[in-house]
Formats: sequence, C-alpha cells, structure tokens
Amino acid sequence: MLENYEIVKAIDDFKRRIDEIKVAINIDKAKEDLKTDEEKMNDPNFWLNQDLSKQVLKEIKSLKDKVTTIDDLSSKLEELNFYFDMHKSEEEDLMEDIEDLIKKIEKELSDFEIRMLLSGEYDEADAIIDMHPGAGGTESQDWCQMLFRMYQRYAERNNFTFELLDYQDGEEAGIKSVSFVIRGDKAYGKLKSEKGVHRLVRISPFDSNARRHTSFCAVSVIPDIDKDIDIEIKPEDIKVDTYRSSGAGGQYINKTESAIRITHIKTGIVVSCQTQRSQFQNRDFAMRVLKAKLYQLELEAQDKKLKEISGEASENSFGSQIRSYVFHPYSMVKDHRTNYENFNVNAVMDGDLDGFINAYLKSPYNK
Repeated sequence: MLENYEIVKAIDDFKRRIDEIKVAINIDKAKEDLKTDEEKMNDPNFWLNQDLSKQVLKEIKSLKDKVTTIDDLSSKLEELNFYFDMHKSEEEDLMEDIEDLIKKIEKELSDFEIRMLLSGEYDEADAIIDMHPGAGGTESQDWCQMLFRMYQRYAERNNFTFELLDYQDGEEAGIKSVSFVIRGDKAYGKLKSEKGVHRLVRISPFDSNARRHTSFCAVSVIPDIDKDIDIEIKPEDIKVDTYRSSGAGGQYINKTESAIRITHIKTGIVVSCQTQRSQFQNRDFAMRVLKAKLYQLELEAQDKKLKEISGEASENSFGSQIRSYVFHPYSMVKDHRTNYENFNVNAVMDGDLDGFINAYLKSPYNK
C-alpha cells in the first residue's frame, strides 16, 4: 500500500511531466491548428489535390493524438486528485482505486513521452538493416545469426512486418551477411538506436576447450525514404551483377538466376537483393536501398562538416561498441551510451528491446 507522501510525489511528478509536454508541443497552438485543418476538410475542393489532402489528414491524425492524449491524461490526473482528497478525509477507502489510477497514468504518460520523442524527420519510415559479423570466423557469424533472430522476434512482438533482402550463410554456421527491412509504425525511429557494433562475451560452443570468446557484429540502420529523396544515379556510376541465390537460407532464398548485386563505384557501397520474385524486382529494390544509403552518407558527411566547424568532437558510430551482451561469467546486457542494463539476457535475445530503445530516445544521442 502506498503512503500518502508517495501519492503526493506521484501527483506532483505527473503534473510536472504533463506541463512539460504541453509546453513542448505548444498545446494551445496544436488545438488551433487542428481546428483550422478540420475546417479545410469542409472545403468542396479539398479532395481535388490528393497530395495536399493526404498531408492535411496526416497532420490532423498527429494533432488529434496529441490533443486527445493530453486531455485524457489531465482528466485522469484530476480524478486522481479527487480520489486522494476523498481518501485523506477518510470518507471512503479509495486506496485500491488510487494505486490502479497511478499505474494507468504512469504507463500512458510514459508511452506518450516516447511517442513525442519519435518526431524526427524520418522516424516514421521503415527501417533497412544490414548486419556484418566482425573478425572471428564461425563464432562471430553465429553471433550475427543470434542478433538476426533477435530482430525477427522484436518485429513479431510489435506486429511489424519483416522482409528479407539478402542472406549469405556462414561457412560452417551462422550468417556471413544479411540485409532486411522492418516495416511498422515508426520502425526507423525505434530501431535507429541499434546502429553500431554489438559485442558478445560467452563460452564458445565451437571451442573444444570451452574457452571464453568475445565476438562482434556491426549493425547498420537507415530509413527507407526512397519516395522522399532525389538522388541521381547514372548507369556509369554503378556495376550490376546477377547471380544465382544459394545457401542454407531455406525459405528466405529465391534460388533462381535473379539475384542482383549493385556496387556504387565511387563510394564502394554494395547492395544485394535476392528475395523478390524476379530480377527486375530485385534490381528495383536494390536501387531503392542504394539511394537511401547514398542519402544517409550525404547527411552524415554534412553532420561531420558541421561538427568540424563548431569544434564538436565527432564519433565513428559504425566502429563504436554500443552494447555488450555478456553470457559468461555473469548474465547482463548493457548499453554503453545510456548505461541501461537488463539482466535477463534470454528476454533480450527474444526481442525484448523496448528498455534499450526508450533509454536511447530519452538520451542526448537521439538527435
């Protein structure tokens, strides 16, 4: 049972956080904008411009989400205050209702805070993910496959769609390289936290002497933003190879002479796709991913230049170790950017990444 001072502390905390969100989203302006957009829908010519109407409808949905959620949270907070006043006056024992309401407000408020943090330019996009094991042969390739399964399970837990692009088997076990797309509500906004090097420490099942090994896998995450960008790729800028898909990928692999590998000559970026129905579809999707990667490269170059001008220290994010998964001599997964820890390694490997994602979104790294 909660003490009175704990209830007061919770009420004060809720009020502070709700007020901060109201300021951050400018709630009064949001209500005005919502009213203006809804009036636009009454215009007989509203649906003539499909692009504009879609944009307005999208904005209405976003504004409604903010306004209704804030109003609902404020209403629940008023209800909590009322219950607490009744409880203090000893007119009625409402402690069970108070505790239930505190739990409900905390969950809804935390979820809303995370949604507000997912407001980056491409946070609503789908996520394109590439994974490459580090040095270490079979052990690192097995680690890559373990992470691959982790992201599959994460997609399943969140009702996201998982689409494989390219899958290269390891020589003895595991994965040599893999590319896939996770599609869903704000998929990139959530999974951008996974970009970097993931480190595994365990007793290797491939070591007959049962020694402890450290393995690495690099994870690259970019938004699927082909429809919103204008990147010109000339035929002479790329080299296109076709090949027959092969390997133990099973249901993942389309074993025909339709796989496509595109190499961007200037940057050295290589994109492969072998899971679509035809060579044309594989090429189309590979070009789409290449454009997204080139655009991301351009953004990173601009960001690096700005940091050099401002004197801000830059970080080689692809080469940096962002998270450690320790299976031995103890069990723990720790993110080195946020210091968030989860001691249930099995749950993490089964796709429980929300704690790491939310900690990242609330950190200075989410820029």
